[in-house]
Amino acid sequence: MAKRYIERSIEPVLRRAAGEFPSVVLTGPRQSGKTTMLQHLFAGSHRYVSLETPDFRTAATEDPRGFLDAYPPPVILDEIQYTPDILQYVKERIDERRDVPGQYLLTGSQNLLLMEKVTESLAGRAATLRLLQMSRREEDGDPRKPFPWEEAEAGPASRARPVRRMWKDFVRGSYPELVADPSRDVALWQAGYVQTYLERDVRTIRQVGDLSQFQVFLRALAARSAQLLNMADLARDLGLALNTVKAWISVLEASYQIIVLRPYYANIGRRLVKTPKVYFTDTGTLCSLTRLKDPEHAAAGPLGGAIMETAVLMEIVKGLTNRGAEPHIYFWRTADGLEVDIVAEDAQRLVPIEVKLSATPRSAMAATLKSFREGFGDSAGPGYVVHPGGTRLPLGDGITALPFGEL
Repeated sequence: MAKRYIERSIEPVLRRAAGEFPSVVLTGPRQSGKTTMLQHLFAGSHRYVSLETPDFRTAATEDPRGFLDAYPPPVILDEIQYTPDILQYVKERIDERRDVPGQYLLTGSQNLLLMEKVTESLAGRAATLRLLQMSRREEDGDPRKPFPWEEAEAGPASRARPVRRMWKDFVRGSYPELVADPSRDVALWQAGYVQTYLERDVRTIRQVGDLSQFQVFLRALAARSAQLLNMADLARDLGLALNTVKAWISVLEASYQIIVLRPYYANIGRRLVKTPKVYFTDTGTLCSLTRLKDPEHAAAGPLGGAIMETAVLMEIVKGLTNRGAEPHIYFWRTADGLEVDIVAEDAQRLVPIEVKLSATPRSAMAATLKSFREGFGDSAGPGYVVHPGGTRLPLGDGITALPFGEL
């Protein structure tokens, strides 16, 4: 049976970029759907070549000009990070016909190495886009649905998913292959994904001498998801050098496995915490690393709040990134303990968002949001308490209790 194709939010942006720039570079984590989307959108116009295949990789490395002669534009060059030096030769070809758009569509799953080469070779010649895992709005067939704070007024309430299904979705994760084929063995797929990531990306980006030690590090970091990231404490607990932990964190960021969320700074008369927080980009990977296979255990266990907070943050990040926007997302925490889980910067407003595990919203849940809105005055937008239930209701002072399904 053919896999179901799910429309992605970024498709109009990608088509426009391919119609305006000589090349487009599409980055994102492995298995986020880059290749599938490009082949779906450009099957009739572009030839497809995967540089992950050893024979193509060898040809592109040993004779780049001959390779580009054999596969002239318009062409999709997949997994370009395996042969990054070919980009300077792509630049030569583009400069011969600078006014022709959509010549080269390039993909890569390692941001650090790839973007260095793109900046060096294709500056001014390429549009750069990112495709993350699938957002809930994409799964639900509404890929360009705005966020509540982007609407002129509150739209009609969306149909909330049953709580158990929501947690089943969290444990499954949001990689397109799992979303499109619910029959897949989630635990087996996620375990294989982590192993493949270890064997390929980690060794490509940076040498890791002991992969088993890196796996222990991954699990320890997953247990700290949605918490302040104290790398010195993490290094001490694992018996690792601090520089090793910093290097491995950078590897995970570069390959889109984690997001390091920075605090929002502003002078409102409070001392603010400056330590960042860490989140895994996929709740399924997070659950796999922490050995949570059952939705009930995930919801009721000690990581329930972290999983829910990760899901809310990543829905915002994916929703913005997957439509071609740059997300400006932070958290806010004072030295005396006041904290807002997520602060989204939108049209010069700061939208504060609290995430609660209870499906029964109460006005007391909005206390920190009210304090934030008072402190930031006109700079503050509407506030939201996002919860797993099905009830949307006002909590006063511009704050709304919002079901996760309506985010």
